[in-house]
Amino acid sequence: MFDTVLFPIDQSRQTMETAAVALQLAQRHGSRVVLLSVVEAEEGVMHDPADVARLLEQARASFTGAGVACEVLEREGKPAFVIGDVADEINADVIVMGTRGITLEGDHQSTAARVLQLAPCPVLVVP
Repeated sequence: MFDTVLFPIDQSRQTMETAAVALQLAQRHGSRVVLLSVVEAEEGVMHDPADVARLLEQARASFTGAGVACEVLEREGKPAFVIGDVADEINADVIVMGTRGITLEGDHQSTAARVLQLAPCPVLVVP
């Protein structure tokens, strides 16, 4: 049912908790997981590529160590739009992402809320 799971990750502490849900889903359905890191270029804000690389490697290692096929993509742009575009590009069956403790009804600026509006496939939002 879920051949391809798109798992966009960021540097929040909830990412690894959400990874556990994505891993469980992938194991249950024999899915491959595509890890996606989206860096939004913000004026005056520097993102350390080494931090992003460590996070991606840690997540990839946890998936492959559990026997789940996993690939990594890195992109730049507005996260919600990039997530939607990548989901379409890889023909994702589901997107698994966290919410950072926001309410989706009241926060239309959140990435999760925008992905729900733009996604070409179901979105599993982990609180």
